[in-house]
Amino acid sequence: MSLFVIGDLHLSLCADKKMDVFRGWENYTERIVLNWKNTVTDSDSVILLGDISWGMTLDEALEDFSLINSLPGKKYIVKGNHDYWWSTQRKIENFFEQHNLSSFSILHNSAVLYDGVGICATRGWTPEDSSAQDKKIIAREAMRMSASIAAAEKLGAEEKIAFLHYPPVYQDIICGEILEVLNSRGIKKCYYGHIHSEGCKFAIEGNFLGIDFKLVSADRLGFTPFKVL
Repeated sequence: MSLFVIGDLHLSLCADKKMDVFRGWENYTERIVLNWKNTVTDSDSVILLGDISWGMTLDEALEDFSLINSLPGKKYIVKGNHDYWWSTQRKIENFFEQHNLSSFSILHNSAVLYDGVGICATRGWTPEDSSAQDKKIIAREAMRMSASIAAAEKLGAEEKIAFLHYPPVYQDIICGEILEVLNSRGIKKCYYGHIHSEGCKFAIEGNFLGIDFKLVSADRLGFTPFKVL
């Protein structure tokens, strides 16, 4: 029984937004399926770290979810910036139940205990400017990260790992509010996605301010889920 993570699948079986046009993404759907089946078993779990489907609605994303549901393991989903299909948790869960997508669970203001380790997650945010709207989003995401960590602590987590779609730090851009939550709540490992292609060379990986960071976007991982535990 292992826990894996992969972000930014950007599946597009029903939407006209194929990623194959980008260098390194050729035949990416087939590669995801093959590598997943060669890596993950039915007793494992996988965290999908945002940007799962290009579908604009749940109905448009159905074929993408059906494909993922057919793959081995339980899947925990986290919201990404391109998950336009995202709705309320109740609507998403009802949709999954209606279409027999039984391998999915949502991580949103919540946590999961996995072999004694608290799995904490939120979308996050990268500061874009100093506008009131930007500050509002950052404060909300920091609050959600804190709520997720609190949920893990309530479950009795011996260790806590953070998962975010957006990187808390990228090049010289730092989301101080989220980093403060991670450091003050004892987070030592953080996985994130969102960054692709040439941008990967500027990603912060390894130790930064006492936290071990790793980029897990699909193309960064060669479209293969990465083992966390």
